[in-house]
Amino acid sequence: MIHARESPQTMLEKLAKQTAIYGISTIVVRFLNYLLTPYYTRIFDQGEYGIVTDIYALIPFALVILSMGMESSYFRFTTRAEEEGGDIKSAKRKVFATTWGITSLAATLFFVVIWALNMPISRAMGEVYVAHPEYVTIVAAIVMLDIWAIIPFARLREQGRAMRFVMLKALSMLLNLSLAIAFGVAGLYSTSFGVGWVLVANFIASLVTLIAILPSTDRVAPRIDRALLSKIFVYSLPLLISGVAGTANEFIDRQMIKYLTPGSEAEAMAELGVYGAIVKIAVVMTLFTQMYRLAAEPFFLSGFKKEEFKEANAAAMKYFILASMLIFLGIVLFRDMFALIVGSRFREGIDILPIVLASNVLGGVWLNLSFWYKREEKTKFAAYITFLGLAVTLGLSFVLVPKMGFRGAAWVRLAAEAAMVVWSYVLCRKYYPMPYDLKRIGEYVALTALLYLLSEVALPHLGHGLWLGLNVVLFSTMLLYAIWREKIDVVALAKAALGKFIR
Repeated sequence: MIHARESPQTMLEKLAKQTAIYGISTIVVRFLNYLLTPYYTRIFDQGEYGIVTDIYALIPFALVILSMGMESSYFRFTTRAEEEGGDIKSAKRKVFATTWGITSLAATLFFVVIWALNMPISRAMGEVYVAHPEYVTIVAAIVMLDIWAIIPFARLREQGRAMRFVMLKALSMLLNLSLAIAFGVAGLYSTSFGVGWVLVANFIASLVTLIAILPSTDRVAPRIDRALLSKIFVYSLPLLISGVAGTANEFIDRQMIKYLTPGSEAEAMAELGVYGAIVKIAVVMTLFTQMYRLAAEPFFLSGFKKEEFKEANAAAMKYFILASMLIFLGIVLFRDMFALIVGSRFREGIDILPIVLASNVLGGVWLNLSFWYKREEKTKFAAYITFLGLAVTLGLSFVLVPKMGFRGAAWVRLAAEAAMVVWSYVLCRKYYPMPYDLKRIGEYVALTALLYLLSEVALPHLGHGLWLGLNVVLFSTMLLYAIWREKIDVVALAKAALGKFIR
C-alpha cells in the first residue's frame, strides 16, 4: 500500500497495531507449541531429544532453500504492482500465482529426490537414521507441505488478514500438540518407531493446515509466468543465497555439536539434546522477534517515501532494542523459573541461556538493518553479510566446539551474529545512512548489562529468596527507567496496540 505523508509516530502506531495482532496471537499459538518442550524433555532422554533437535534444525534449512526468497519477493512485487497502476488486482494475482507455482514445483521435486535417495541420505545422517530411514521420508513430506502453504500465508499477511493468518497457524499448532500428547498417552513413543511419532504428528498438522488455507487463495491456481519469474529471480536470488547462508549460520551450530563433539555418536546426540532444550527456553525472545518480523516485513517493504522510511526504521530500531533488553533481563534474572520449562536432565546447560538470548537480540537487530537493502532492491548485500556470519560460524566451531561442546557452540553463535550486525551497520552507514539514536540505544544496552552484572555479583552473597527479591527490583528499575526516558504513555500505547482487537 502506498502511504500518504504521515508522522513517524503515526507510522509506528500502525506498526504497533500489526505487531500486537501478530504478537499476542503468535505468543498464544507458539506457547501451545512450546508446551511440547517440557513434554518431550520429560519423556525422552537426552539422546532421543537430540534426534528431535537435529531434525528440527534441518527443516528450516530446507524451507529457506525451497522458498527461494519468494516471500519477500511477493511483498515487493505486489507493492510494485500498486506503484505501476493499471489493473492492480490482476497484477497481484499473477505475482501470487507465479511465486506459489515456483515454490510448489520446487517442493514437489525435493520430495521426489529425497524419497528416491532415502537410504544414502540416511547413511549420511547417522546410525539412528539408518535404523529408521522412514524418518527422512516423513521429514521431506513435512517440508513439501509447508512450502506449498508458504506463499498463501504470505498473501494473508500482504492483505492484512492477520487474524485469519493466526487462526490457521493456531490450527496447525493445536493439532500438532494434541496428536503429540495423544501418541504419548497411547504409549507409541515406547515402540520401536519412537521419535518417529513426533514427525507423524507434524505431518498430519501440516496436511490439515494446507487444506484449510486453500480457500483463501480465491481460486488462483499456481501458474508460472516466465517473464515475471525472471524479474522476480533477479530480486530473490540474492535473498535465496543469503537465506541459505543465514539459516545455515543459525542452525549449523547443531550440526557442529553433532559432528565435532568428542566421543561417541550417543554422547554427541546427548550434548545436542541439552543445547536444543536450552535454546527452547529462549522462546520469549524468539517469539518477540518473530512477531515483529511478521508485521515489520510487509510494513517496511511497502511504498514509503525515502525519508519517511528512514525515520520509521530508526525509531523502530530503538524501540525494538528497548523491548529486547526488557525481555533479556526478565529471562536471565528469573532463569530458575524458566529452567522449569525443560526436564531436570537438561538443566545442566542453563549457563548458556544469556549467550543464546544475546544472540537472538542481535538477530533482531540484523533484521532491522536488512530492510533498507530489501526496499532498495540491493539484495546482494544480504549474501555478503550472511556469508560473513557463516564463515565466522564454521571457523570458530572447529576451534571451540571440540573443546567446549555445546557451550562453545553458543559462543560461536553469538560471535557470528555480532559480526553480521557490525558489517550490516557499516554497509548501512556507507550506502543508506539512517538516523539511529545510538546514544539512547547504547544507554539501554549498558543499563541492562549493569543490572545483570549486579544480580550475578549479588547471587553468592544472598539467599535465594533475597536474590529473587533483588531481581524484581532490578527489573522494575529498568522498566520504570524506560517508561520515564521515552515518556511513554502506557495507557495510550496499550490502546494503540490493541486498537484492532477493541474494534
